[in-house]
Amino acid sequence: MDLPDRLADETALEELLSRPAPAVVDVFRRLRGDLAVLGSAGKMGTSLVTMACRARDAAGSPAKVFSVSRFGDVSVRRRHEAAGAETVACDLLAEDAVDRLPPAAHVVYMAGLKFGTSERPDLTWAANTVAPIQASRAYRDAAIVAFSTGCVYDFVPVGSGGSVETDALEPRGEYANAAVARERLFEYASRERGTPVVLLRLNYALEPRYGVLVDLAQRIAAGQPIDLSTGHFNGIWQGDANAAALRLLEQAASPPLAINVTGTQTLAVRDVATRLAERMNTSVAFTGEPAPAALLANAAQATALLGAPDTPIERVIDWVADWIARGGRTLGKPTHFEVRDGRY
Repeated sequence: MDLPDRLADETALEELLSRPAPAVVDVFRRLRGDLAVLGSAGKMGTSLVTMACRARDAAGSPAKVFSVSRFGDVSVRRRHEAAGAETVACDLLAEDAVDRLPPAAHVVYMAGLKFGTSERPDLTWAANTVAPIQASRAYRDAAIVAFSTGCVYDFVPVGSGGSVETDALEPRGEYANAAVARERLFEYASRERGTPVVLLRLNYALEPRYGVLVDLAQRIAAGQPIDLSTGHFNGIWQGDANAAALRLLEQAASPPLAINVTGTQTLAVRDVATRLAERMNTSVAFTGEPAPAALLANAAQATALLGAPDTPIERVIDWVADWIARGGRTLGKPTHFEVRDGRY
């Protein structure tokens, strides 16, 4: 894809995040039936829904794209409709509302709750278990790509290359354990009903308004030192993660396919922060020493199946540094990637 040197504004950013690669358009040429995106109003939902609509239109497909969320922010709903999606207001915890959802042959499930777990663990567990049960029942005959998280793994040695999909799921903290429960419930539905499922373990999506790079760049801009205790991470451009989710609709299987979606590199916080500071024409200070283990995922399976992500991490670093240095809007949603005890 033709990548710009910088992202002028949010219009340019949204266009790039939702730009479908040819492989995504090809998927929509082959898919038969409508697509429902559940939990579509989160950080990634708008760009994924828009990418799906753009790919559908480019493919000349008659498929409908249903965007399903509570839509507390009406402006988000309007953006989805402007992109060409049909929006459906629905609380996935409400059984009667789920029963009224439109039928679809394909589903991307994006609903979940992470932050606030320490204050309301009950709500975290409900959001990550009750909603998947109801969604998998409502769409028992659909192919489902269910977003999960790399947090389902425990920390691994930095030099290991990251957790692989066959590793034991023995994570830290209530959110991560609720995420394992979410996976197990989709797995149960798949094995019991034959529902084809992909469990997409994302770790971490990056763009200029939120993500690990934004967390680091904002601290650098504020003159705050970077703590190196959690010294390594994985990341992938959000547009590439969107593309992977849509392409994986064709890989749904029973029993489910679990797959790590992230970049191909283990990124060192010190190196990334130094590059960010250089591009921001400022300096950066560090505290602490990197721990020998971190939350890391191995993307070899996804790379073999889909190819490497299209967007080089070096270009994403450039975009984020430029965006933060000139005061671009952010979402105010830190990742807390540095948390090591699972308390979000």
